[in-house]
Amino acid sequence: MTGTTQDTKTAALGLGQRYIWLRHHQLPAEARHDAHIVTRFPLPPGLSVPQIRTALGHLVRRHEALRTTYHHDADADPWQRVHPAGPVRLVQATVEQDGTPPPAAVVRELSTAPFDLAADWPLRACVITEGGAPRQLVVVMNHMAFDAWSVDRFERELEVLGTALATRRPASLEPVRYQPLHLVGHESETGFQDRHEQAAEFWREQAARLSSDLFARRRSDSPAAPSAATLTSPAALAASRQLADRAGLWPSLVHVALFTALTAAYTGDWLVPHWNFHGNRGEDAFSDVLTCRFSPLLMIVDGRDDPCFSELLRRVAEQTEAVRDHSALGYDEMLEILACAGAIRSRDLRVGSELNFLSHAAHEAGVKRTTFVRNPAPTAWAAFGSDTYLRITELRDAVSVNLQASGAVMDAETVEHFLRGYEAALLALAEPGTDLRISEIKALMDFGKPAAAAQDHWPDKTHEAADIAAGESVDAETLLELRGAIGRAIGVCADMLDLDSAYVPNGGRVLRLPRVLDLLHERGYDGLTLRDLAGGTPLRVLASQLSRNRSAGTSGPDGPPDPPPDTTSAAG
Repeated sequence: MTGTTQDTKTAALGLGQRYIWLRHHQLPAEARHDAHIVTRFPLPPGLSVPQIRTALGHLVRRHEALRTTYHHDADADPWQRVHPAGPVRLVQATVEQDGTPPPAAVVRELSTAPFDLAADWPLRACVITEGGAPRQLVVVMNHMAFDAWSVDRFERELEVLGTALATRRPASLEPVRYQPLHLVGHESETGFQDRHEQAAEFWREQAARLSSDLFARRRSDSPAAPSAATLTSPAALAASRQLADRAGLWPSLVHVALFTALTAAYTGDWLVPHWNFHGNRGEDAFSDVLTCRFSPLLMIVDGRDDPCFSELLRRVAEQTEAVRDHSALGYDEMLEILACAGAIRSRDLRVGSELNFLSHAAHEAGVKRTTFVRNPAPTAWAAFGSDTYLRITELRDAVSVNLQASGAVMDAETVEHFLRGYEAALLALAEPGTDLRISEIKALMDFGKPAAAAQDHWPDKTHEAADIAAGESVDAETLLELRGAIGRAIGVCADMLDLDSAYVPNGGRVLRLPRVLDLLHERGYDGLTLRDLAGGTPLRVLASQLSRNRSAGTSGPDGPPDPPPDTTSAAG
């Protein structure tokens, strides 16, 4: 629902913003820069600092996403507010040694400081000068307002405006047809909601196929530090394109199939799920809205019959088509489906792998042969709790494959082994007449034998809390506060909540979990994360994980644990 006043416009979050919203609130403040987008723009000669301000101000007027804040201060779903246009704060840094902080320090501060979603506009800018003349513009973007397509549009428009101002010529920009709130309105229309219901049914069927934990055989009780590395290969670019041409498919699908085969080989579970980062662009009249339309969709690829790679690739293409046909569902709603499916089995269904394919044909790696680089430990990324994140970037002259892994499932040597095996498998598959099966790729990789086989699929049964006894010692006050916070946030009477069931089966919306955590903190309790509450753990057990904080007041046992829910919000 959208609403307007004389000065502001408000609406719910769009489907593409929900993952970023939840990721922001799952991460501690010091790790939230992991989702920032940092870009650098060379500036045309003759452009002045005031003209840069003019160009940025013009873009802020054109695109409402650049002056939007995001809120969850009402007992309802989170919402966004569009503010009137105003000037963009432009920080200046000089390369000259004049006693001011150097550009590197200024940019580092802008890049790592968390955005306050409720107060900060999603754009920060720093102009680097030399001799008083601008040389480079650095822009830090909040992912709530940007995806890869939006970044490209912002860059194009900024270049056009900067050149026009520097040369004193008129700028020609395409008109802005729709703003993000128009997209939100579209997502609430009847036709879209029909697609939404069809998508929900599809994902319920998909969730029924999942095993409990893909990495169960490899997960360590004594995890190493998280690690990351990047392999860049010109030969892999030619090989992936050759395989794509042979199959008549996009190169991105070749990489999804190869990731599936290698992950199956490593984990020992050949039914491989992952979150596939999907852009949702080019599918409706709102494809050119500057906002975040990026949303991870669950991909499950079945290789249990040990198919050859060409058949695995065909299955990936088929599954990709089905997933995109059922993309009218938010990431939060898919988590709710997984939570309910896990509650039936008394097991959390964990999907901890993420895959992202990016095409940057305008950029070059500038390498002639394969290079391998160990990257700094991805501690900010690891705070989110994923197992692995594979990012494939197709450049003009190479493919760059970056793997980040939790120390619980891979150490640094395994990350390197995986990446080098990724290239070796691609090159082997590209050989004429070669069509390896998963088992042959596994032999090629030689990851070593995983732990003893775990039960692949948990039998469906009526949900029973596995650890109820763990919660029996929780004091009544803590249980009362947890029920009160949840009841208020989701709009039900606290007495109606089943302590032996989890948050989602109790009717809780995953989008409202940041509000639950805030209410608990206000009542004097910490110790739970968004991921804890979004899973299948019964409320009684979650209450045993709460700890008293000393920095916030509490309502106390005599205070009202469940005030009447306020179902109104500034979002209308």
